[in-house]
Amino acid sequence: MSTATVDDRTLRRRARAWALWDWGSASFNAVVTTFVFSRYIASDLFVEPEVVEVGGRALTGALADNAAVVAWAVAIAGGLVALLAPILGQRSDGSGKRRLWLGINTGLTILAMLGMFFVTPVPEYIWFGAALLGVGNLFFEFASVNYNAMLHQVSTKETMGRVSGFGWGMGYVGGIVLLAILLVLFLFPFGDPSTNGLLAIPTGTEGAALDVRLAIVVSAVWFAIFAIPVLVAVPELPARERGERVSVVESYRRLFRTIVRIGRRDPKTLLFLVSSAIFRDGLSAIFTFGAIIASTVFGFSSTEVLLFAIAANVTAGAGTFVGGWADDRFGPKAVITTSLVVLSTAGIAAIFIQGKPAFWVVGLILTIFVGPVQASARSFMARITPPGREGEMFGLYATTGRAVSFLAPTLFGIFVTIFSDTRFGIIGIVIVLLAGLALLIPVSAKPVAIDDADAVDAGAGLPTPPLRGDDPQR
Repeated sequence: MSTATVDDRTLRRRARAWALWDWGSASFNAVVTTFVFSRYIASDLFVEPEVVEVGGRALTGALADNAAVVAWAVAIAGGLVALLAPILGQRSDGSGKRRLWLGINTGLTILAMLGMFFVTPVPEYIWFGAALLGVGNLFFEFASVNYNAMLHQVSTKETMGRVSGFGWGMGYVGGIVLLAILLVLFLFPFGDPSTNGLLAIPTGTEGAALDVRLAIVVSAVWFAIFAIPVLVAVPELPARERGERVSVVESYRRLFRTIVRIGRRDPKTLLFLVSSAIFRDGLSAIFTFGAIIASTVFGFSSTEVLLFAIAANVTAGAGTFVGGWADDRFGPKAVITTSLVVLSTAGIAAIFIQGKPAFWVVGLILTIFVGPVQASARSFMARITPPGREGEMFGLYATTGRAVSFLAPTLFGIFVTIFSDTRFGIIGIVIVLLAGLALLIPVSAKPVAIDDADAVDAGAGLPTPPLRGDDPQR
């Protein structure tokens, strides 16, 4: 959708409403998948009591089995995302119902979160909890495809980096606020071992883990409230930009033709998709395994992990806001490259540090530069996407990310096994970040949009896309 005819005030209002979805989605990213629910169902609360009492290798093996159940649920969801995301995005482009599908997929994610309240700490319920986690991940990724595609509708070429960074930053700030609320009201131990939070919510097996379950319900309500503004303020695609509806088979044919066309006309753009998929997997691993490293290597308690999570979101949010400005000033490639170099250096340093204070310093340096990479990668993708194809292209963006999502976890596990020390799993993450950086280097610093047109610019050998707005130089 062209934003050339929209006044700046209206565009800023839409951008703020759009970014509030990022703010609300922190309830799923931070609470469900990273710091609270996934750790809850993988904990000893879902191990048979007699095994917990015996402890030792029996408990270690049971906890590993729980972690495997969670991992398989997320992996299956990831496979379905890789298969379906670009097709669903493409079809939402053609139907002109991008906002509708954002609302539907967000609503289904929230329903999965509400269902998590019924996952009581009974060993057999781990399958129910893992299934809800997988379903939530599936629909959250589908919603993200439509949400990211809206970046074209709430920004111009000149402000795309700042708006994308603003969205990511809002997500981190939302995570800070929500985690702080949940920690104080529901999850922080204030003395009584049977309750948590200022509300004295029963915890553990005896309290049916009501503290965690209520925290998830509050998170679901949080997401629902902050998802409303984008559905109200950002208009649906106008009828004149809607394409014809095609069959699922034809949707896949169009997808494959798009991939072939990208590879033929601008192979470096295809290289960006591969590069970003790899380094985004490394970024995910920083958050996924950061909490594990903090607790198993540096001795952080559950409360300390949550406090670090809040601090990490503060630094990540600040870094993202600055990175958004730098994106528009120097271009997305410069931001991504600089951030990956710093992340790799800090990751190597983390292998040699000792003590909690050192982990706080290095860990927060890492989080400062994670957000700018995420935001600028989204900005880069938006800049190369022609109008009317945003859903399909961001679906492809999601698919490439899922296609290599095994890399960082696999290398992490290999190095942990080789050295028998969780700390050395960091080497695997650094390798993934450096691989993504190496593939990014040949990519053009100025993204070139991919289009269906057969016309090719004779000088550059690249497609000449229809440009957004009235100014032919924009």
